[in-house]
Amino acid sequence: MQPSALPDLAHTHARPAHWLTTATAMAGVIALAGLLQPRPATASLPESRTTAAPAPDAPAPDAATAAYPLDCAGSPTAVTGTATGDLDGDGRPETVAAVRCQAGSGTPPHGLYVLTHSRDSATARVVATLVDPGQGLNVSELAVHDRAVTAALLGYSTPDVPRCCPDTQEPATWQWTGGAFLRTDGTAR
Repeated sequence: MQPSALPDLAHTHARPAHWLTTATAMAGVIALAGLLQPRPATASLPESRTTAAPAPDAPAPDAATAAYPLDCAGSPTAVTGTATGDLDGDGRPETVAAVRCQAGSGTPPHGLYVLTHSRDSATARVVATLVDPGQGLNVSELAVHDRAVTAALLGYSTPDVPRCCPDTQEPATWQWTGGAFLRTDGTAR
């Protein structure tokens, strides 16, 4: 048998001390990862990411400056109602906007959106959708009280009901809880 030209690899055998050292290092990394948690979510941009954050006494975002995720097939959008208030407790007001496509006839469904200031503070940006237009609902009696959004959702009991004349009404309330807007009363659709 010919001797190997490579160095003796006897030192590569794992011994209990090596395993103990590795296990201790891994436990330290896991413990450190458990201590480092992200900050709680808010409906506004974190201070470290903004370039021109609005002051705490800044006015609420202007609903007319936002780009809404509506497919209006070339028709313009119409903001039919707004309400403002500090919904996430960060000291800066958000705007809630009821928006729909402008139509020549009928009553197009609404989208209900929460807006905050964009990074440049000149425009508003959508941060949450409370009612999707695909649900086929209309929004009325929109208000913000005690950090909660309230509205009456108008709908249709059957497909035979003309789209101009909703015949059902359901109260709804949304509140910022655990990093999201949760609907807290009424039946979720």
